[in-house]
Amino acid sequence: MDGVDERAGRRDAERVRLVPWAESDLWLLRRTNSAKMTAHLGGPETEERLAARHRRYLGLPAGRMYRVASWDGADTFGSIGFWRRTWRDAEVWEAGWAVLPEFQGRGIAVRAAGAVIDAARAEGTLRYLHAFPSVDHPASNAVCRGAGFTLLGEADFEYPKGHWIRSNDWRVDLERGD
Repeated sequence: MDGVDERAGRRDAERVRLVPWAESDLWLLRRTNSAKMTAHLGGPETEERLAARHRRYLGLPAGRMYRVASWDGADTFGSIGFWRRTWRDAEVWEAGWAVLPEFQGRGIAVRAAGAVIDAARAEGTLRYLHAFPSVDHPASNAVCRGAGFTLLGEADFEYPKGHWIRSNDWRVDLERGD
């Protein structure tokens, strides 16, 4: 293979596919439950809390959680999703994601965020999709920027319940496309 074909092959290998969250995906929550992966989210959760979150993902009444997989399904890169929340007296979608350490820094989260923007837009029920990464989490803020979110400013944000963090409020207008 020449150099151009090799680069194209690598890009195809890292194209993402969003796979609806399934009963068998609890392992992924466990895998992303390390101190490093949860440093900006209040730290690791107990097994009981992971199981409860897994059940929430399976039963979201609006929105959807996904496992982020390679296009061919050979690899799982992480998770991403969107769900309904009230933000500043309005109903909006909120997005969140986690990419496994061995796949970080390769643009996978940006591609997955673009795909979740499309999925939220296809729902057709709410105008805005927000993401709230900690102000001191450069990687997640870079994902927002790279996926086309607009930075609205900083806000105090509670996640998990009882744990307040200073976050950036990023937003995509699903009607206008910005």
